[in-house]
Amino acid sequence: MPQQLLVPLFQRPYVWSREMQWEPLWEDVTRLAEKRLAGDTAATHFLGAVVLQQQPNHVGALAVRSIIDGQQRLTTLQLLLDSIRRAVESHGFDRLARRLRNLTENGAEFLQDGDDTFKVWPTNRDRPAYRDVMSTAGDIDYDELEHSQSKLSKAHRYFHEQASSWLQLGGDTEDRAEALVEACMSQLQIVAIELLQDEDAQEIFETLNARGTPLTAADLIKNFVFQRLDLDAQKTEKLYNSYWSTFETPFWEQDVTSGRIKYSRSSLFLNHWLIARTIDDVPAREVFTDFKRYIDTRPDTVAEMLPLLRASADRYRGLIEASTNRTKELSREELFAYRTGSLDSEIVKPILVWLSEPEQHGIPTAQREKCLATIESWMVRRAIVRAKSSGVNRFIIDLLSHLNKADREHIGDVTEAFLSKQNSSTTYWPGNHEVRRELESIAIYRRLRRGRLRMILEALEDDARGFTHGRGFHESRVVRDTCSIEHIMPQNWSANWGTSDTDEERAERDRLVHQLGNLTLVTQALNSSVSNAAWDGPKGKREALHKHTSLHLTRQVVDSAPHDWTPQHISQRTSELAERVLDIWPVPAGHVGAVKDAVESTKTRYSVEVADLIRASMLEPGTVIVARSQAVRGREAVIGADGSIYVDGIPYGTLSGAAKAVTGSQSEAGWWFWLLDPATDRCMSDLRSEFLNRLDDSGDDD
Repeated sequence: MPQQLLVPLFQRPYVWSREMQWEPLWEDVTRLAEKRLAGDTAATHFLGAVVLQQQPNHVGALAVRSIIDGQQRLTTLQLLLDSIRRAVESHGFDRLARRLRNLTENGAEFLQDGDDTFKVWPTNRDRPAYRDVMSTAGDIDYDELEHSQSKLSKAHRYFHEQASSWLQLGGDTEDRAEALVEACMSQLQIVAIELLQDEDAQEIFETLNARGTPLTAADLIKNFVFQRLDLDAQKTEKLYNSYWSTFETPFWEQDVTSGRIKYSRSSLFLNHWLIARTIDDVPAREVFTDFKRYIDTRPDTVAEMLPLLRASADRYRGLIEASTNRTKELSREELFAYRTGSLDSEIVKPILVWLSEPEQHGIPTAQREKCLATIESWMVRRAIVRAKSSGVNRFIIDLLSHLNKADREHIGDVTEAFLSKQNSSTTYWPGNHEVRRELESIAIYRRLRRGRLRMILEALEDDARGFTHGRGFHESRVVRDTCSIEHIMPQNWSANWGTSDTDEERAERDRLVHQLGNLTLVTQALNSSVSNAAWDGPKGKREALHKHTSLHLTRQVVDSAPHDWTPQHISQRTSELAERVLDIWPVPAGHVGAVKDAVESTKTRYSVEVADLIRASMLEPGTVIVARSQAVRGREAVIGADGSIYVDGIPYGTLSGAAKAVTGSQSEAGWWFWLLDPATDRCMSDLRSEFLNRLDDSGDDD
């Protein structure tokens, strides 16, 4: 309908970001579109509520409503719809594009001035940037926009690039465009609360945003389940006490962080359980909706489903509680839960739930353990090299789907084979060369969060006790989640270490102080007592460690350096520990684990070179590109006028050649390796994709 939704002046400017809001919204939209392509047109995504208030206007004029609550959401939706419209239009699907245009623009007959065309009109501060990106005709050169650095422009650019890429992923492009447009027009749901002119908008805004406790997914599901039972009060109460009351205990009501959002543990478990049962992507914020759909497709009744749910919940709770017990001897599942928990990763929990379900009881123990060890290796290695994390949620569903179709007798072998074949930045399993290179060069103390680093050091201690490949030679594993991380050469080493060093030696100590070889585990009390003490002497750090620690990881340091702990000791120990990390979390023999530059099969007829990007005015000679790998982070290359890539003044003909010169590796994916913008992870491969899209849009087959 013709209208303008106006953001009042007192509202804050646009603040939503790619990581927190744009990416999740895009994933929700494409999930609906992909389901639509697969034949499921009933799926929906609830975007929440907005509050609008009518504004006075005369008959026949454009209706105006103030946005009291929801302006960030509505503004983002307009940017999304306009971006998709432009991407669809660029492929020649004008009918579909016009449908989306009707959601962002008012007809000419309703306009009194140019800005009336916009159905959402932001607050004063954002209007120039919004007008800039929403009113530009034809293809947008985002870098040339007057407000190219505004969040509004960046959001529009993000959605446009994502939509353009998604339409080219495979299959019939028009079908994909139709599915994407229909998903936006008919499968996104929003509640609009409309106030009359004389109602107190501020009171309603405060009530919605500051009062009361929101219902969790578990609350909503509980209400749905017990309404569906349709039993008398006595039988309903019996089922509640037997199968649901456990979810209303402190363990299940505790908040757990997943990603950057906190959920009650019961809601998160229901999310994991639903994924394991449906083998489908179920966003945590849509658990209730998908749970209802799942129940409607089951042949049994809700009463018959409740015992299965309770049994799964009990197994889940037992696993979590065991994994947080610091001294208990852990099963492979429990150790997996502890280590992946240390990685702050909830995304693999559905696999644990799936493995514990009755349908998987026939999996041989060795294969079950291999499955978990393989996934753990994949996760730890990716954490060490800081591999790309966006899209991993979807990949875990793909892995789960693959396992669900596989022979249960060989589930571990299937997992290993599946992960070994991955070669995208989102899914690949880093090989020994890359992990070793990172561990031997990075300041890992600064690189990894403390919990992750402590878990790796604990695994190294367990390895020294013989637990990596069996039951171990020691009485028990190390006490988990207890010790503190100690720098053997102190962070403030200059107080008592190397006072006569040369400038080069001091620089070398600064470089090595946070490396793996200079770290160990000690109790917090011992950590505080040794602090910045010198290495040798009766009150030195070596004597204190020798006297008070029983950890193999620390005693090996004491035994190897009787008089001094030198940079050479640190480098040697770093290399030794790196090899042990590779052994604790192995890959199959011969596995390389490199990222392959991805070019869609429909575009392989083009062989793109850097010079092509320069000729297309998409890349300027003199552009500085930066190495992605943390091991060589900070190394730069310069684009020459002829397309050569200069590293330390030496020209290389290809990006891969320049990358190999920097890393010393036999193989590097150059287009992925070199970053144009480290802050956004924008790489040369992204620029190449844009170039190929331009060629396809223009029909240039030369």
